[in-house]
Amino acid sequence: MDFAEYIDLAAERLGGRVLAANDEFFAPKENLLKAGAPVWIADKYTDVGKWMDGWETRRRRTPGYDWCIVKLGLPGVVHGVIVDTAHFKGNYPEHSELESCAVDGDPSVGQLTDTGTSWSTLLPKSPLAGDTQNRFEVSSQNRATHLRFRIYPDGGVARLRVHGEALPDWAAIERARGEIDLAAVEYGGLVIDSSDMFFGSRNNLILPGRSEGMHDGWETRRRRGPGHDWCVVRLAAAGTVRRIEVDTAYFKGNFPDSCSLEVSRAGRDVTESGELAALPWKEILPNSKLKADSLHVYEKEILDSGEVTHARFRIYPDGGVARLRIFGRLAWRPARSDT
Repeated sequence: MDFAEYIDLAAERLGGRVLAANDEFFAPKENLLKAGAPVWIADKYTDVGKWMDGWETRRRRTPGYDWCIVKLGLPGVVHGVIVDTAHFKGNYPEHSELESCAVDGDPSVGQLTDTGTSWSTLLPKSPLAGDTQNRFEVSSQNRATHLRFRIYPDGGVARLRVHGEALPDWAAIERARGEIDLAAVEYGGLVIDSSDMFFGSRNNLILPGRSEGMHDGWETRRRRGPGHDWCVVRLAAAGTVRRIEVDTAYFKGNFPDSCSLEVSRAGRDVTESGELAALPWKEILPNSKLKADSLHVYEKEILDSGEVTHARFRIYPDGGVARLRIFGRLAWRPARSDT
């Protein structure tokens, strides 16, 4: 998979925050994690200079670099980062560098900047281009909770995207011994394949909370031939499915007529379309009618599945779904852990 298909662990809506920066003279640090694409307003100025939709520091007149510290919304393993310098053409940094640490709880900025905190390199000092989405793959397998982003020597960055897989505190989840949403992004669920996502990303399906609007769901284009649309969810961990929720919030004239769900068991490295299609799928939710702008809960309808790791969600024939929840009990402790 391309690293950008993984969740943005630093996203504001998942709880990501820029905790501190050594300088934000021209534009505030909080812009780095804004959800929307950077915008340019040609004639907009502030009392300190040109308004920019990003984080921008003053011109450095001494040796060194500028920096900020980011708290990830979801702790996890980073697979790649995008350093977006959109609209920064004569004022972007020459290089950037990214480090990570794993400190659970709610550490203060003082703790994070203390010499006792151990940081490891995610992205070594790397050249940047202006007005560009600078993409960098990351090979580290370390769990990260916070990032230290350095720019050399100064300048502006519009957005920072940190794509990876969430790694929750499985020990705490096991101690609760209750049902969890096995598909949830906060536990490491991921929508790894889909037939189409023309109007809305497939990973919107498993974001936390209710949908914020039609833009915040998975929506396919209008189907003009036979067939139906589908997506495959790699569950956070193996489990036994007990309840399914399908939410069509905000989809009124474009919700699917019906849906169904199949499950299978496979390794986490099974991600290619051909491999997924060849899995032994078992239907546990038969084709079921959907209504517009409604939360549908299926429990009595669910057939026994045994322990499964993947789910294939089918919509007939096309349309939009806001959220998909697949509740069940963990079957085993995931191999990846924070301990």
